[in-house]
Amino acid sequence: MTSIRLTLSCGDYDRTRPLIDGTVPTPGVDLTVIPLPSVERHTRFVRNFEFDVCELQIAQYLGLRSRGAPITAIPVFPHRRFNHSCVMVRLDSDIARPENLRGRRIGVHAHFNPIALWIRGVLQHEFDVPPSEIHWIADGSEHVPGWSPPSWLRIERAPAGRRMQDLLETGELDAQILSDSGADVSSTINKVVRRLWPNYREVEVDYYRRTGIFPIRHLVVVKDEVLRRDREVAARLVRAFEDAKQQAYRYWADHRRSSLAWFGAEQEEERALLGPDPWPYSVEKNEIALETLLDYAVEQGLTERRLDIKEIFAPGTLD
Repeated sequence: MTSIRLTLSCGDYDRTRPLIDGTVPTPGVDLTVIPLPSVERHTRFVRNFEFDVCELQIAQYLGLRSRGAPITAIPVFPHRRFNHSCVMVRLDSDIARPENLRGRRIGVHAHFNPIALWIRGVLQHEFDVPPSEIHWIADGSEHVPGWSPPSWLRIERAPAGRRMQDLLETGELDAQILSDSGADVSSTINKVVRRLWPNYREVEVDYYRRTGIFPIRHLVVVKDEVLRRDREVAARLVRAFEDAKQQAYRYWADHRRSSLAWFGAEQEEERALLGPDPWPYSVEKNEIALETLLDYAVEQGLTERRLDIKEIFAPGTLD
């Protein structure tokens, strides 16, 4: 069988590492994997469609797809996280509840940031705080050609060279939606900011039990020219990502591989909540999350119309 030669750029995670190091075979696909950090990967791809296959922010993908970009997704979701922990408010702020964010100045990295997309949806649908009632400050670029802010959206760019932490310290921001809850938080938590939901794990567990949503942040996209060259390549890529993920599951089944004292207990707790395969690579098993995202995207002006699930995934990957 002749293999199609492709380049893939993705993050270096436990579930993609077997593709990066080549321990998972990819029959029919001669895959060159280029692991890159998210910002570099996304920027290089959306500017020049540099890679044949790429892990991309889902909000950015929906915006690009809505405007006719020559890329199509496959139902592989390498990065997903709950988002309540990412909402930070000034330490001395009187903001105690989500409703208190109404009328405030909130920092985001971009309107098309997937965490911002999810949080705006939660604020609107669970706390009756629509995005139009918040003043947004963005410190990044959107990288979605053809998009312009809808008339109801109050968004401005942060001053050049000013970090979100600086704007929070000076009181120019009331709150911030972080890109993640890791390094950015450690330098500012309990010094400049506090979490809006200090018991975020309980809140996120409750959110999942009520909605069935484990929020998707990234998916994998393929250039349309590749899909036209080989009608089987989309399904082959899904299988390759699935095999890599299953290898990661097997690796972590040996609890000695982690330095965390209660790693096994954490696994058991998550499995009881999320099931044996919390990262399913299929449309059907992610239907609730995907339909919710498509609703949020058109409500928030990311897409020009309400997209349908069938038009955002490659043929042959919908079953």
